[in-house]
Amino acid sequence: MKPATVLLLNGVGSVGKGSVARALQAIEAAPFLHVEMDAFLAMLPERYLNHPDGLTFETLIEDGRPSVAVRSGPVAERLLKGMRHAVAALAAAGNNLIVDEVLFGDVETEYGNAVADYRALLAPYRLHMVGVFAPLEVIEEREARRGDRAAGLARWQFDRVHRGMVYDLEIDTAAASPEDCARAIKERFAL
Repeated sequence: MKPATVLLLNGVGSVGKGSVARALQAIEAAPFLHVEMDAFLAMLPERYLNHPDGLTFETLIEDGRPSVAVRSGPVAERLLKGMRHAVAALAAAGNNLIVDEVLFGDVETEYGNAVADYRALLAPYRLHMVGVFAPLEVIEEREARRGDRAAGLARWQFDRVHRGMVYDLEIDTAAASPEDCARAIKERFAL
């Protein structure tokens, strides 16, 4: 059995990672599971939202516009570390994966650096890091249309998510459709 392929899509919330993942699943002959960070965060008991041990959301003003800073406490950090280990376990079982993440490459916590964790845990597999980009105005418009995100979350993440990251491929979801982005990923990694 050949090692699993793991495509880690990293980008700001509402940039289009989920749409690209679903488009890739539709065109790829081999099965790829779509692992969403949001699905893991939804596991938190509701009382840990806006709680210092879970996730806190602080509305700020950046450039005259709302920005929502997110901070993770120990319960959320353990959950996200568990997600990384769950991804590795799925790959170890032979599953190909598309991981939909919001990683901050230069952030170190007492639970480690998420990017370094992924690289270490997924070393036995074919890991491909994909940066998913779009202009802030486009992401904010998508964020508003979704209706399930706090206005300003994308603004706060925008300058932070790709800082310190090194990608095997970068895609722009404003310049290309999800299907075109999926084809670019398939072609680049010879899937």
